[in-house]
Amino acid sequence: MIYVDADACPVKPEILKVAERHDMEVTFVANSGLRPSRDPMVHNVIVSASFDAADNWIAEHASVGDVVVTADVPLAVRCVATGALVSGPTGRVFDHTNIGMASAMRDLGAHLRETGESKGYNAAFGPKDRSRFLETFDRLCRRAKALTPKTDDKE
Repeated sequence: MIYVDADACPVKPEILKVAERHDMEVTFVANSGLRPSRDPMVHNVIVSASFDAADNWIAEHASVGDVVVTADVPLAVRCVATGALVSGPTGRVFDHTNIGMASAMRDLGAHLRETGESKGYNAAFGPKDRSRFLETFDRLCRRAKALTPKTDDKE
C-alpha cells in the first residue's frame, strides 16, 4: 500500500504512474477535496481540518512494507518507526539512518524561524526534484513489493 500526505503534494501524477506500473494501491489522505479517480486501486480519504489529522490517519494505518510520501518530518519519524518506507516529494528518503538528523534539523529550523534568525524559505520544487522523486519512489515500491509476502491463488 502507498499512503500519500496529499495536501500540497506536487508529485501525485508521478505516484499514480509508478503505482500502476507496480500494481500497488494508493491512498491519498488530505484535509480538503481530492480529484476522484475511477481506478479501483486509488483511494481518497478526506479527514477533518484539525491540526495533523491527515498525518495522524497515515501514521495509524502505515505499517511494515508500506510506502509513505510526505514532506512532513514528524510524520516521517512516526512512519519510519512502524517500518514503512518513506520518501519526501523531492526524493529524499527517510529511514533509520537519517531520521534523527532530519528531525533535529527540522527542530533547529523552526527555532531559527521563531527567533527571527532565519526567514525559512523553502527551495522551489523543480524538474530535478521530480526526477529524483521518480527514481527514489520506484526503488521504494520495488523494495515494498519484495517485503510483501506473496499469496498463492491455490490456497
